[in-house]
Amino acid sequence: MTKKALVVFAHPEPTSLTRQLVDVTVETLSARGCEVMLSDLYGMRWKAVLDADDFPSRADPDRLSFIVESGHAYSTGRQPADVVAEQEKLERADAVILQFPLWWFGAPAILKGWIERVYAFGFGYGYKDGSNRHRYGDGALKGKRALVSACAGGAAADYGLRGVNGPIEHILFPLTHGALFYPGMDVLPTHVVYGAAHIATAAEAEMAKQAWRRRVEGLFEDAPIPFRSQNGGDYLDRRRLRDDVAPSLVGLSAHVDEENWG
Repeated sequence: MTKKALVVFAHPEPTSLTRQLVDVTVETLSARGCEVMLSDLYGMRWKAVLDADDFPSRADPDRLSFIVESGHAYSTGRQPADVVAEQEKLERADAVILQFPLWWFGAPAILKGWIERVYAFGFGYGYKDGSNRHRYGDGALKGKRALVSACAGGAAADYGLRGVNGPIEHILFPLTHGALFYPGMDVLPTHVVYGAAHIATAAEAEMAKQAWRRRVEGLFEDAPIPFRSQNGGDYLDRRRLRDDVAPSLVGLSAHVDEENWG
């Protein structure tokens, strides 16, 4: 069966390194017989703000509750057409690749807006029964793979374990562990082009493309980050890690099964 990949990317400049890497993604996956779907957020003029305009048919016309109205729109088939189209792409995809420049320690606002609007209640969260039972390893997108590709202006040393910016996997934890693992996807280690703002020659750009090409080639084979599944037994009442699980760790690192890392 033909594998399908959804590439969601955010950069307004068509000659940017980000867009060049997107081209590498398409070329590499297509050459391997994969069907590639593209969501060029700037090219689509994607509406980035989740607001009342997303819910023209309200369950409660007097007070806007995003959870209530999102669930109502999703369950009754009254979502905006652009949101439905992206949800359909996600449902079809075996893998999702997010590509963007790192702006102020995160993805561009337009990509965050894609997540906020597409991840409707009942789809991205509140899956099945409207509770928190099906999340962090479970959910509507379980069984799919995800890979994040970011271009960072700073040097790799800035993002090391003791780097001034902090580790990249910590900076992007809300994206990888949150927006991707939360609804069930297996998330591969993040790929970053460091010093992207200082790449000045075709040879340097080609090196970045080759490194990314190797990562794309492993999209369906490489081992994912061993995030701890909410329902795998490590968490008490699906909320807090048991005291005997990674007792020496706190914060973000505690939610990765370090024994199975690498």
